[in-house]
Amino acid sequence: MLTTRAPAKINLTLHVLGRRQDGYHELESLVAFSGAGDMLSLVPNEALSLDISGPTSSAAGAGDDNLVLRAALRLSEEIIGLRLGRFRLEKRLPVAAGIGGGSSDAAAAMRLLAKANDLALDDPRIHEAARAIGSDVPVCLEPQARMMRGAGESLGVPIVLPPLPTVLINPGVPVATAPVFAALGLQPGASFGRAARIEIDAQPSAAELLAALAKCRNDLEDAACLQAPVIVDALAILRAARGCKLARMSGSGATCFALFATRRDAVRAARVIRAQHPGWWVKTAMLR
Repeated sequence: MLTTRAPAKINLTLHVLGRRQDGYHELESLVAFSGAGDMLSLVPNEALSLDISGPTSSAAGAGDDNLVLRAALRLSEEIIGLRLGRFRLEKRLPVAAGIGGGSSDAAAAMRLLAKANDLALDDPRIHEAARAIGSDVPVCLEPQARMMRGAGESLGVPIVLPPLPTVLINPGVPVATAPVFAALGLQPGASFGRAARIEIDAQPSAAELLAALAKCRNDLEDAACLQAPVIVDALAILRAARGCKLARMSGSGATCFALFATRRDAVRAARVIRAQHPGWWVKTAMLR
């Protein structure tokens, strides 16, 4: 049995620059990954199937709707004779939460299939299949911080993040991505006229990274807050926490994150939030 983690994807920044003629939105995002995630295993050379368990399994989607099976089937179209197998997914991440849970699961499936078939992850057929499954899947193939541009197909070099203790919270309200993007009101070919190309050093210090992030934003935050007003409360709680250096929404919501000066500050904030909101998903993390 082969096993891998499907970590949560965190958009430290998310700039929407415009909308392309093909309908996809042109993005620029600094993406990082958390230790929190789902677990996926594969027993090769068995009939393609998927068993799902875990605390958020009921919302993960079953059968052909699950991105793990869709990724396996799409990759088998690219690579004739691909050895498949039986997948087992332990679903721990909240669903429709802006942290790429399904995309990370799909990427994890491709990593396992690549290993089972002695394929390199930079095989162009794997990246073609990843792009076909979803915009966030390519960046999740090798989960390490980097810039993501375009509709997710343009990836920068890996970035070594400094230690920044982080708290992730999700208030338990699923947020559909499509309505959030639709609320921006961009027609194909339209542009916001905003500056692109935020540059982050390959190994920034904590001060340098925080200074760069402070100049950035998540352009989906306002639209997501209209769809799920509890995001406003989540952000306010994080920003009020002692030691918080920056708080922002990830992806299209509703998960929010806060970066802290010390691990003690992050642990204390998470403990207080859990006590006040026992129904929320709350995790401490070190992003990578």
